[in-house]
Amino acid sequence: MIRVLLTRAGLVLAGALTATLATAAPAAAHGADAPDGTDYRTAITSVTPARPGLSVRVVEAGARLQLTNTGDAAVEVLGYSGEPYLRVGPDGVYENLRSPATYLNRTLAGDTKLPAEADPAAAPDWRRVDDSATVRWHDQRALWRESAPPPQVRAAPDREHRVRDWVVPLRAGGEPAEIRGTLDWVPPPDAYPWWAAAVVGLLAVGALGLLPARSAAGGRALAGLGALLVAGGLAAVVFTVGREVDAGARGVGGLLTGLLAGQVWALLTGLGAIAAGVYALARRPAAEFALALAGACLALFAGVANAAVFARAVAPVPWPGTTARLLVALVLVAGAGAAAAGALRLHAASRQPTPTTAPTPHP
Repeated sequence: MIRVLLTRAGLVLAGALTATLATAAPAAAHGADAPDGTDYRTAITSVTPARPGLSVRVVEAGARLQLTNTGDAAVEVLGYSGEPYLRVGPDGVYENLRSPATYLNRTLAGDTKLPAEADPAAAPDWRRVDDSATVRWHDQRALWRESAPPPQVRAAPDREHRVRDWVVPLRAGGEPAEIRGTLDWVPPPDAYPWWAAAVVGLLAVGALGLLPARSAAGGRALAGLGALLVAGGLAAVVFTVGREVDAGARGVGGLLTGLLAGQVWALLTGLGAIAAGVYALARRPAAEFALALAGACLALFAGVANAAVFARAVAPVPWPGTTARLLVALVLVAGAGAAAAGALRLHAASRQPTPTTAPTPHP
């Protein structure tokens, strides 16, 4: 029976991994190239003049700007040559097919080849792309796109630096307006202590699987592993929800859509870990199998998948980078530790001799 469970666990893990690799295109709720973190902090300082219903925010760890206009008059975002680029108003979101920015801003790198019809001097050719009052776009004026850091950063990479003050011009109700902001270099954290703490933590948790399963200490260890897996699952769910909020999700409906469209594996593994942890706390049959499978999925899809935050100053969540790193470290410790402990307990159970029934003597 134990071997059958282990075989099924391997098949489930292999299938999950294959599905993840096959759907490895970036989340639809995010931009096509939403980063897992960055060392450049983009911030908005003002939108002038202020207009009722007009708001702008930074999303996707600074990779995009998000503009919402619920006012009565349309607002235009101007492109790199001062041409109309985007229009947001009561009738939805439009992009100008003549604006070079329409094509350059489709990727974070800004390397899209311009079609022949792209001409900033031509009359706008508006195409409706959304019926909402919100638009998100990459803007090269608010980004650092070069592979090499700026000269001042190369000279002193361990200090914060103002890279530039930027301006994105608008036209609101026919009048000029602008978004002003800043772009700063923030020194990245040292990833080594975070990885070291995660490895030490998961080894300590995994060692609980060496306690005899049928002893009192083994029973308490199983309950402790269940509680830790619940905590790791909650951390994964919180981090996943944070990524969607940082990506610009608005309202419960927008949040659920983003989670199901782009973060479904992280969300499901977090919820699965919570369920498996509760199952282990109740000391149900095959609790070790649940711990091993749910822990492995949690560590892989919600831990390793987000481990880039260990080496990035700005995480793709609406909280400080340290908070993001603590959540991911907890996910790794709980997931990998529970997987190791569950596997050790399963291995120990498989080595125990199967009790046999003594033959009934014949009269």
